[in-house]
Amino acid sequence: MCFDRNVNWLAAAALAGIVGATTGCRTAPPPKITPEVSYQTLTPGRAVLTTELPGRTTPFLVAEIRPQVNGLIQKRLFQEGADVKAGNSLYQIDPAPYKAALDQATAALAVAEASLPAAQSRAERLKNLAAIHAVGQQEADEAAAAHKQAIANVAASRAAVESARINLSHTPITAPISGRVGMSSVTVGALVTAYQGIALTTVQQLDPIYVDVTQSSADLLGLRRRLESGRLRSGGDSARKVKLILEDGSLYPLEGKLQFRDVTVDPSTGAVTLRMVFPNPRHILLPGMFVRAVVEDGVDDRAILAMQQGVTRNAKGEAVALVVDPSGKVEQRILTVDRALGDKWLVTAGLAGGDRLVVEGGQKVRPGMTVKAVPFAGPGATPTPGAQPPVQKK
Repeated sequence: MCFDRNVNWLAAAALAGIVGATTGCRTAPPPKITPEVSYQTLTPGRAVLTTELPGRTTPFLVAEIRPQVNGLIQKRLFQEGADVKAGNSLYQIDPAPYKAALDQATAALAVAEASLPAAQSRAERLKNLAAIHAVGQQEADEAAAAHKQAIANVAASRAAVESARINLSHTPITAPISGRVGMSSVTVGALVTAYQGIALTTVQQLDPIYVDVTQSSADLLGLRRRLESGRLRSGGDSARKVKLILEDGSLYPLEGKLQFRDVTVDPSTGAVTLRMVFPNPRHILLPGMFVRAVVEDGVDDRAILAMQQGVTRNAKGEAVALVVDPSGKVEQRILTVDRALGDKWLVTAGLAGGDRLVVEGGQKVRPGMTVKAVPFAGPGATPTPGAQPPVQKK
């Protein structure tokens, strides 16, 4: 009996220990872990705002070569695709008929000039005789008229000589401008007519070269409002400098200059044309090439630039970001984003200088949570101008 009592007592003690241990596990709270996020401290800085505008290249000067006289093409004096200078001969029209016309006009001028002294002498003599009534007044008037006619004949003959000389000078067809000559539309032996509709060839000046781009009139009005409100300021002389991106995505090595904005809006597209001038010494730019011009809009001296990885979109498509407040709690902000500048967004509303933008760890936190915030120091990080440097852990 004594042995059974001891066994029951031991069993009861063990059961009590198990119940106590179980009760103790339930009451002990699990350790609380504070999530860690990385942040970017936002500081207003200077940002140059640019816009990419599509367009095409056009020649600086274009001359369509047409004959000014009729005739047969005797020679073609250029190589297609070559560079020519202003005044270089391109074609030679048969000059023989025009040389003969010049000789004929020169001879007619000589005849007219030879008859002029006799007519003048006779008119003066009869005028004196008429004064003493030695001859009739009508005969003197006829002599004076003949003298004036002889003078007119000389003037007409001189004009005919000049016209013949001009026609002869047009038989060699020359380049009016320096540039690159294109394909010839005629061959030797072809008959051409003065001022014909089809050009014989075309000369285009490619250095410098124009770039014509289009810009929405709405964008132009918005830019003007920002400049007038003081949010942006003009970059001065640098605002007229333009960069160019070629069709293959490469950057054109030389800078251009904004020449003017057109004053008329195209009613079919609602856009205005901007014309730039670029140096083109190596003839990399050819007429008709599609390009994108990078035009400076202005300078924002108080720009807020947020890292793109810290900005997301909500279900409504609005730009949102998480910010750590001074107490260490997470707050959500709805942003107004203007444009991308490199790997950052230009934020015009929703963020301010001194805000700590969450750029890493935002997936594991929610607004209102308390977090452990550390400065962002990821690989390839580019701190915002004026931002505080990351705190180095010891």
